[in-house]
Amino acid sequence: MHKLSSIVGLTYMSSPLGKVCLATSNKGICLISVSDNIQQPAFNEKHPYLLQCIQELNEYFGHERSEFDMPIDISFGTNFMQSVWEALLAIPYGTTQSYGQVAHQIHRPNASRAVGMGCGKNQLWVVVPCHRVVGSTGKLTGYAGGLDVKEWLLEHEQKKEK
Repeated sequence: MHKLSSIVGLTYMSSPLGKVCLATSNKGICLISVSDNIQQPAFNEKHPYLLQCIQELNEYFGHERSEFDMPIDISFGTNFMQSVWEALLAIPYGTTQSYGQVAHQIHRPNASRAVGMGCGKNQLWVVVPCHRVVGSTGKLTGYAGGLDVKEWLLEHEQKKEK
């Protein structure tokens, strides 16, 4: 989790998968999570990045958006994690890649397990699409939000956009 000192805005939104916590730094959205519940009333709930994030996530859930434009902040991760997250951002909507494929993309072909760990540390649920990473056989494996959520997101992306 981020240092609270780097967060300048925080709010919650409803989604088809439950209540979502959103937080932003001055650089961009730094947390989108269905599991975090931060109680800090001093944060700006109307920060422009948060408002943009809510709009874009609602459009995603409404099948009106397949790519995100909001600024994001992944600076909280190690260099390796950031390289994994950058590779995840390149996985097209409605498709999947294996952990091994992501490892090859970041020029670390033997780092499949480490890629899995990097996916597990991703704090930008849906926007940095770790749900699109599957096992080498195509089987759904590990997901911080639970395999049922991963399956829901993948099925959601298979449905046609409006």
